[in-house]
Amino acid sequence: MLNIITIPNPILKQKSLPIEKIDTDVKNLISGMREIMLSSSHCVGIAAVQVGVLSRLILVDVSLNPKPHHNNGLLVMINPKITYMSGKLKSREGCLSVPNFTGNVIRKNKIEVEYTDIDGNLQKLKTHGFESIVIQHEIDHLDGFVFLDRVSSLKSDIFKRM
Repeated sequence: MLNIITIPNPILKQKSLPIEKIDTDVKNLISGMREIMLSSSHCVGIAAVQVGVLSRLILVDVSLNPKPHHNNGLLVMINPKITYMSGKLKSREGCLSVPNFTGNVIRKNKIEVEYTDIDGNLQKLKTHGFESIVIQHEIDHLDGFVFLDRVSSLKSDIFKRM
């Protein structure tokens, strides 16, 4: 079983490395990350770095949120890269790696992202709203950022989780 890394662990500030080959280790990592998502209340995304692996891999599934949102089901994104962004959207974000707080973050409303799927195929996805926010949040993890790095004001935009 994989364990979630939480702040202030310095690994969360490191940049993740590209995945060169989709092998058994990568597939086992995906399986373990999915298990964590399904066993964690309200979890809709996870990055490999959150389980201590510095690989450019995220899983996103906003259909797991109790509120209905536009979604593409489970997205396994290897080496994701945002190629287009537009609009603005402010929302309250939480994170498994920041268990005691939530915060208001402004992100882009619409994005286009390129990634490799679990079968090694290049995919392109256009999405918006909540799914877009979650993908941006998880890609931030791959670049060494947590949502606390994105809030405008630490005094007015951070909230203790109840």
